[in-house]
Amino acid sequence: MRRIRAVHIDELPLLQDIERAAGRCFADIGMPEIADDEPLPLADLAHYQHVGLAWVAVDEVDRPVAYLIAEHVDDNLHIEQVSVHPDSARRGIGRSLLDHVGHRAGAEGIPALTLTTFADVPWNAPYYVRCGFQFLDDGALGPGLQDIRRREAAHGLERWPRVCMRRRL
Repeated sequence: MRRIRAVHIDELPLLQDIERAAGRCFADIGMPEIADDEPLPLADLAHYQHVGLAWVAVDEVDRPVAYLIAEHVDDNLHIEQVSVHPDSARRGIGRSLLDHVGHRAGAEGIPALTLTTFADVPWNAPYYVRCGFQFLDDGALGPGLQDIRRREAAHGLERWPRVCMRRRL
């Protein structure tokens, strides 16, 4: 099991590197626009770090190999991004990050984790189902999730089927 801890401010460029590396696999399935999409700017990542909603899974020398950032949306904790470097993929690291954040959120009385993701990408919606997430009907979306979906559509993500998901805590 990898150790999970809060992100240090000097590690933010590493998070961008992890996201770029993790995104490359989208080119292999006909989604080059996603593969080429730039990660969040350092200022945005710094905000998540500053408010205590950014975590990393680290290797044996304490170097980040995966990260997760979240935000409070509709009384839940919304997973904004979770990325695992391909060199560390398929080892349960993403699930460990989700479980860690879920335990923390549950301890704070937050009822659920939410996220939006691609419906048909094997390491997206099908993966999250295996991690305990369930699909949300569009009619069940609160105003915060509706706003996230609008911003995703404006960014061009609706070109591929997208879903909202929730994991009760």
